[in-house]
Amino acid sequence: MNLPEADQGIALVCDPNGTVLRVIRDELGLTLPSPPGTTLIDLVEPSSAGKTTDFLATLNERQAAFDWEMLMRIEGHVTAMHFAGTAQMGCLFIIAAKTSSGLARFSEEMMLINNEQTNALRTALKELSLHTRQASIRDSRLYDDLSRVNNELANLQREMVKKNVELEKLNAEKNRFLGMAAHDLRSPLGIILSYSEFLELDAGQVLNAEQRQFISIIKETSEFMLKMVTDLLDVTTIEAGQLKLDLQFTDLGVLIHRNVALNRVLAARKAITVELDPVPVLLPMPFDAGKIEQVLNNLIGNAVKFSHRGTTVRVSLTCADGFATVGVKDQGQGIPADELPKLFKPFSKASVRGTAGEQSTGLGLAIVRRIIEGHGGRIWVESEFGKGSTFFFTLPLTPVEPLAQTSRQIPS
Repeated sequence: MNLPEADQGIALVCDPNGTVLRVIRDELGLTLPSPPGTTLIDLVEPSSAGKTTDFLATLNERQAAFDWEMLMRIEGHVTAMHFAGTAQMGCLFIIAAKTSSGLARFSEEMMLINNEQTNALRTALKELSLHTRQASIRDSRLYDDLSRVNNELANLQREMVKKNVELEKLNAEKNRFLGMAAHDLRSPLGIILSYSEFLELDAGQVLNAEQRQFISIIKETSEFMLKMVTDLLDVTTIEAGQLKLDLQFTDLGVLIHRNVALNRVLAARKAITVELDPVPVLLPMPFDAGKIEQVLNNLIGNAVKFSHRGTTVRVSLTCADGFATVGVKDQGQGIPADELPKLFKPFSKASVRGTAGEQSTGLGLAIVRRIIEGHGGRIWVESEFGKGSTFFFTLPLTPVEPLAQTSRQIPS
């Protein structure tokens, strides 16, 4: 394999850091141009990297450098090459040849004989200069565009803040209106329910079958409407950030025993058994007894509502890691997996329906979630469609924060 002739060499245009911008001439078989970002240091042997760095520093400082020897690998051979260069118009013009005499001849050929290559160098420098100016113009335009977009985004953000404030005011007004309406409706609905129950119990013997059916429909409808109005009142209270918890140290096991006993009477109407697993002995813990009873009534009531006759609802209480965990397990229809994420959101209903045609407001579980989270606990469900569901919630055994007062307000 033949080594390159003495007068063969390379001529490059580089930026001040030595990055190759343009190849003017390549007679060494280096397969230039190299990939973008290739530097002069990449073209020499590693042992010459430091010297090449000094060469570039000298070239930038003095605007010229002559006869620097660095090693290059050419056609598989490590070859000593002699470098020279000059700085023009913010770029470095670098040439290299095998020997000093070859460098001189190659330089003379480049600078005196080969006017075409010299002109190419000048053209390259002009193109680079033009490219730099164009890039500067593009950068300036890009900066202007980015500034304009940033200003537009800032204006949109300010507008969104104003709209959010307006929406908060409207939402508060909506909650106030719903609260007033629910409060005003609850009393007459309670009266209708009470009188329909009275007629069903005391006047049933003097009514015919059709009349008794009418009374039953009035009772069931008014009962559902009263439940819906009560739930709506709870939701508006929570959304307004006015859910108040009366935290008192109470025996959770005793409360669950009492609640299960009450719900057994309601479940018996559908021949459903409510069982309570043995509960551990717990010290009194801080919670709002009325609100936790509301949670238990909702979860056990739902288990009965969506279970078939003759099945069992099982309630459990365990304790671990500083939390008491209550579980309500049914043998009902289960919940489709794709409906589980929306289950605790207001007005969200699963596709399953009560086994006796019971209606649902879609608010109960959303209220339960906020009550439990207000206590510092969490609630979740495990369900397999067609095989039943288990709802769990936890309560901390000790206060999440010191009880400075017996009642605290929970923000929405």
